[in-house]
Amino acid sequence: MDIKIGTCGFPVARRRYYGEFNVVEVQQTFYDPPGEETLRRWREEAPEGFEFTLKAWQLITHPVRSPTYRRLKSIRIKQADEERYGFFRPTPEVEMAWRRTREAAAILRAEVVLLQCPPSFGPTDENLSNLRGFLSGGRTEGLVVCFEPRGWPVETALRACKENGVVYVFDPFRQRPDPERLKAQQGMLYLRLHGIGSYKYRYSDEDLSGLKELLLEAGMDCYVMFNNVSMFDDAGRFLRLWKG
Repeated sequence: MDIKIGTCGFPVARRRYYGEFNVVEVQQTFYDPPGEETLRRWREEAPEGFEFTLKAWQLITHPVRSPTYRRLKSIRIKQADEERYGFFRPTPEVEMAWRRTREAAAILRAEVVLLQCPPSFGPTDENLSNLRGFLSGGRTEGLVVCFEPRGWPVETALRACKENGVVYVFDPFRQRPDPERLKAQQGMLYLRLHGIGSYKYRYSDEDLSGLKELLLEAGMDCYVMFNNVSMFDDAGRFLRLWKG
């Protein structure tokens, strides 16, 4: 088992973070991908063996009406073109956003890319068809693609992931897919911990002990990425618990 523990974004100065963890999930690529110079600086300043995973640009997954677009500065989207973005639509705009995401991944030498979808992206026939088309044709070749739907029934999400050859991303404190089913379907786990009930939640020692038991039961390689207000401290506590 290879368990990689980190946080979603840098909650502290990068130099301090590199001293504690060996993986981070880059968030800036979701809102508005940084320029090549910035990405290269991050890669060069990170220690040997440090791993970046990253979130794909929101233009691929989220509609323009999403509040996260307020942080988009690099392009201006005309009202007439709004329906050409998000939800994996088969448009040149989504294709451009994926190309930029892949370029960022190449610079950071990131092999894992996360497709996080908003709750409004439900498992409709149209959405599933768009997802299938987006993930076909060799578009994701050379990457491990992880898919985080929100609000989907577990069985529906697992079936979509299996059909499309992607890794199901979930929060184990909100959903508990059967470990044997996961092991038969995919070669690794990618967990994102958003806080129990709230982003402000701080995980208890009991919570973290239960998480360790879950990983031992699953017996699979796993990324454990904390995404709550105390993510730096909680991830550090879990890292020490796991090693101990």
